[in-house]
Amino acid sequence: MKAGLVGYAQSGKTTLFNALTGLHKGGAGGRGHVNLGAIKVPDPRIDKLSAKFQPKKTTFAEMQFVDVPGPAGKGTGLDSDSLRALAEVDAFCLVVRGFPGLDGTPADPAREFVDFDAELVLHDLAIVEKRLDRLRKEHGKGTGEYHELERLHAQLDPGLTLRTMKWSDAEEKELAHYGFLSRRPLLVCVNASEDDAAAPAPPAVVEAARQRGAEVLSLCASVEAEIADLDPAEQPEFLAALGLSEPARARFIRAAYGLLDLISFFTVGEDEVRAWPIRRGDRAPRAAGRIHSDLERGFIRAEVVHYDDFVALGSESKARTEGKLRLEGKEYVVKDGDILNIRFSV
Repeated sequence: MKAGLVGYAQSGKTTLFNALTGLHKGGAGGRGHVNLGAIKVPDPRIDKLSAKFQPKKTTFAEMQFVDVPGPAGKGTGLDSDSLRALAEVDAFCLVVRGFPGLDGTPADPAREFVDFDAELVLHDLAIVEKRLDRLRKEHGKGTGEYHELERLHAQLDPGLTLRTMKWSDAEEKELAHYGFLSRRPLLVCVNASEDDAAAPAPPAVVEAARQRGAEVLSLCASVEAEIADLDPAEQPEFLAALGLSEPARARFIRAAYGLLDLISFFTVGEDEVRAWPIRRGDRAPRAAGRIHSDLERGFIRAEVVHYDDFVALGSESKARTEGKLRLEGKEYVVKDGDILNIRFSV
């Protein structure tokens, strides 16, 4: 699962990408390059489990971010390279400028967001109209696909995104191959000035995101780059001076993780405490397969205790005595924060 970081020129997108991934220390590619970075997902639950078990190794969940080349400026549109790069990610993190431009141009983050989203809508509308035209010529208007695409056209034609539509499971499956961009989850990240590093996102952006089915948060990419360069012991004082309780990158990464509809389950022990990312709604055998394919193939049962119950009771034996550690079968839907021990036979 990959999230694509995109934005107009001077939005600070690549500064944020470099701060998130640490590539600023080694030097990332310039504009026009597609840079890829794997980022650990901050999770205080892993910190607490690791403190208890004192394992040889602690492994956080990871997600991939792609620095996607964006439009050179407002009104220039998305070129073919940008569209191809966007098609290869599962969700978009749009960085919009929340500070004055180098030429003194005032910030208009809500407009940047709406303009970008309009590009996605136009991309999808062109796909739908082309396919509808072909279906009319070859089959008339009687096919199920034609009626499904007509419904999408009615949404896209007035400029509305597909992510605000309700889709059935059948529609999700049947239409997935079209690769609609305005259907992808979208996080709008307002890159604020240093003076506004701890301020909430502007109301206009929040309202535009609500209307268009997107999420929004605010941070300052240059401040995040400074924090990333600091020794961990020096970070709390720096954050406190800015009115921040934690680096905004932690909020950003967690928001992007949720945007991809990912959750974490845990495995614990003296060798390793580890967070495993899975899709929300995945059943126990699929979760077991994230650990190793043999565990999914030979899945029998999963011993499950939720993190909250484990921490409250203090041990697996106490959780078992209290009935909080239980055996679950193949139909069990894994919850965020479940601690699993897989029983299998191959």
